Amino acid sequence: MQNSNINKVRKNQRRNFLKYLIATGTTSSLLACGSKAQRRERNLNNPLLWAVAWKQTAAEYGALCHQAFNLAKLRVEMAIESDDGEKPLAVITDMDDTVIHAASYWGYLIKQGKDFFDDKVWDDWLPNNLITAVPGSLDFLRYCAENNVEIFYVTNRDQGERTYEYALDQLKSLNFPYADKNHLTVYRDTSDKMPTKLSVSKKYNLVLMLGDNLNDYKRDYYVKDIDQRYNLMEKDNHDYGNKFIVLPNPTDGHWVRAIFGESEPLPNDDNRSLLFSAATRVSWNGK
Repeated sequence: MQNSNINKVRKNQRRNFLKYLIATGTTSSLLACGSKAQRRERNLNNPLLWAVAWKQTAAEYGALCHQAFNLAKLRVEMAIESDDGEKPLAVITDMDDTVIHAASYWGYLIKQGKDFFDDKVWDDWLPNNLITAVPGSLDFLRYCAENNVEIFYVTNRDQGERTYEYALDQLKSLNFPYADKNHLTVYRDTSDKMPTKLSVSKKYNLVLMLGDNLNDYKRDYYVKDIDQRYNLMEKDNHDYGNKFIVLPNPTDGHWVRAIFGESEPLPNDDNRSLLFSAATRVSWNGK
């Protein structure tokens, strides 16, 4: 009997406490705190953290970029020395993560708890023109311009009718040479940049191409199989550092497509499992 009375008292206490919480609005506050805690925990477990932190803080990232542009400059110097004058010299470069850096976009994704590329956020972010120059890019591009080596920029984006305007404004804001309509191509409906390569090659002696994505060099790499893509890379291994200069990019690109089957996978648990499987293709068993 005594235990029964104690239980009744406790139930009444809990009921009265809940009434108090509802009356004072404390419940919503507790839920909000819980939501914030969950969001913070999700942010701390975000698989993008390491990649974005590396791009934003690692001196090694800057060193690799400078290394790429130093090598590109060396190739241009060699082309100038051996130029027969038959055609003017030119280079083709990708824009995003090759000569321009979208650090604040990725930082925003991390703060929002997003662990996959978000196309809508990207479209909202781009018009703000918050890009910065990739380390070493401006010096290299200026060297080309000073030596009459024309630069052709190419990118694939789609932010509606003002897509081209946004891209051109970014080049101009960084004082990149040849930032004009004759030297910028924007593809809105495809990521295939080979038409630009073919077009430039007809009129110019194409010295080299630059990009953060092997698909910037050849369309062959636009495949959905990790091993196939890697084998294609090995076949072209003599081209890297000679015909094509690769910039480091651990956050996005068509390497993502080889894992998920698409370049911009949805942020769901199935895709997170695929990412985990990709990261553990080779792993120690602990013995």
